[in-house]
Amino acid sequence: MNVGESSAKALVGGLLAAIPFDRVEATIAPAFPCLRAVLDAVAGTPLTVGAQNMHWEEKGAFTGEVAPSMLSEMGVRFVIVGHSERRALFGETDATVARKILAARRCGLAPIVCVGENEHERDAGRAREVVVAQIRAAFADRALGTPDDLVIAYEPVWAIGTGRTPQPDEVTVAHRAIRTALEERFGAPSLSVRILYGGSVTAANASSILRAPEVGGALVGGASLEAASFASIAAAAGPC
Repeated sequence: MNVGESSAKALVGGLLAAIPFDRVEATIAPAFPCLRAVLDAVAGTPLTVGAQNMHWEEKGAFTGEVAPSMLSEMGVRFVIVGHSERRALFGETDATVARKILAARRCGLAPIVCVGENEHERDAGRAREVVVAQIRAAFADRALGTPDDLVIAYEPVWAIGTGRTPQPDEVTVAHRAIRTALEERFGAPSLSVRILYGGSVTAANASSILRAPEVGGALVGGASLEAASFASIAAAAGPC
């Protein structure tokens, strides 16, 4: 909840000029009121658009919520599901995350599913246990038959907005645990699922994080609010 419509359009212009689209895929997720302006601004470009959240129902008495079909009709491609702030501040649970994943898929949206441990869980040595449990709960419903279009974002809660980041080997351990849990659920097709890292990603640390095994990209927060820093992270994600 940082950028309004006019600022969002200016930021998109900067991103279109700076991101190396010949080397990376990039998606931006503006606030709901900015979606129409941003979708118009990126039309005909490689930059795709996601939403920060959605409800799992198609319609009904859910004042203030947004249905997945509304997003899909607008041309939104991705939707972030289960972000740590949604879990911590708005009471979202593994069960509601699972419902949102199914609803997104039904409407042709690609869910970016966020998982991650908090500081207490990390200090207790339970990071791997927590993320694996979240993955299993998110995809427990067998109605989700394939992992098509799924994206996972590992975001250690203790690192978000704090300037602290795990060591690359810690990121690798978490990502491998997530990959194993996906393989147990979906088998070989899960190898196509991208696993992103999110949590205080900056232009300064992006290269070391994105070179870690199993890291398929970044879910960028504060550093995405400036075109130059976001473009630098995008460049670090591209091939050497």
